[in-house]
Amino acid sequence: MSVIQSWKKCRTATFTARCGPSTGVITAQGELDAANADQLGEYVQHCLKYCRWLVLDLTGLEFIGTAGFSVLHRINVACSAADTQWAMVPSRAVLRLLMVCDPDGALPTTGTINDTGTINDANAAKPRLLQLVPQPS
Repeated sequence: MSVIQSWKKCRTATFTARCGPSTGVITAQGELDAANADQLGEYVQHCLKYCRWLVLDLTGLEFIGTAGFSVLHRINVACSAADTQWAMVPSRAVLRLLMVCDPDGALPTTGTINDTGTINDANAAKPRLLQLVPQPS
């Protein structure tokens, strides 16, 4: 049973990872953009060697750019190739980006994550599409 814990500060973000034989949790805080999105992808690739279930805790992201969305898509492909289930716990900034770039909900999101790395309240953070409401005449 190998458990890997690491952290990395890069430009405007901090990444931490706890990867064990069954579950890996990667946390991102700060801003995810073109300057550091690839580092998040590298963290995921490393954790995929050790776990069958991966959780990306993105609740600490205050900003995510299109490079962040691109890396989330690459993570989805990598997890599929590694036969690893995964989900992200999005922040408000991530939810806004997903509403624009992933309106069909192809990328898996879930509720909150507790101190032990267990997910609470599945599907609570699912992005919702805006509904048009007609103006009264």
